[in-house]
Amino acid sequence: MFCDDIWQRTAGLMRAIHEHPFIAALGDGTLDRERFGFYMVQDARYLEAFSKALATASVRAGDAGDAAFWAQSAHTALVAERMLHAGYIEELDAKGPTSPTCLAYASYLQATALTAPYPVVVAAVLPCFWIYQDVGTALLERVGDTAGHPYGKWISTYADPGFAASVEQAKAIADRLAAAAGPDTREAMAQAYCRAAAYEWMFWDSAWRRESWPTERWLTA
Repeated sequence: MFCDDIWQRTAGLMRAIHEHPFIAALGDGTLDRERFGFYMVQDARYLEAFSKALATASVRAGDAGDAAFWAQSAHTALVAERMLHAGYIEELDAKGPTSPTCLAYASYLQATALTAPYPVVVAAVLPCFWIYQDVGTALLERVGDTAGHPYGKWISTYADPGFAASVEQAKAIADRLAAAAGPDTREAMAQAYCRAAAYEWMFWDSAWRRESWPTERWLTA
C-alpha cells in the first residue's frame, strides 16, 4: 500500500520531527511563548493556503465522495483550526511578517494543487493531516491529562479521534489512487509526499529559530 510504503520511506524524517526541540518543548510545556506565538501566526497564514489547496482538490476530484471530503476538510482548516490559532494569537499578542518557510510551503501546495495530477495533489496535502495527527497523539500519550498544560488545546486538537478519522479517510483516498496509477504517477505521489513532509519539519524548525528574511536589512519602507 502506498501509505505503508511512504511511511517507511520517511521514517528517519519522522524521528527527526518527534525529536525536534520545538516538539519536545511543546510536549513538556516549556516552549517559550515567543516561539509558540511565532509558530501560531505562521500556521494561521499557512492554513489559508492549505484550505485553498484542499478546495482545489475537491474541484479536481473525479469521485463525489472525495470531493465532499476535501471540501469539508477545507472548511475545517479555514474555520475550526483557525479558531484555535486565533485564540492563541490573541492571548499571546503575536504578530509579524510571513516567514520564508511558511511562504515556500504555502506556495508549493497551491502550485501543486493547480498544476499536478489529482493523485499527486492528494499526496502533497496528506502530510499535514497525517504528521499532525501522529505528533498530537504521541504528545498526548506523553502528557496524559492536558488540563493545565499551556499548550493542551493544541495537543488535544490534533490527538482528537475525529481528526484521526479524517486522517484515515485521506490515507484511504491516497492508497486507492496509488493502486490505480502507473509507476510514474506513484513515484510522483511519493515525491510530493516527501517534499511536503520535509516542509513540516522545516516549519517547526523555522518557528524554533524564529526565522526572518535575511534580505530585510537591505530593504527600505
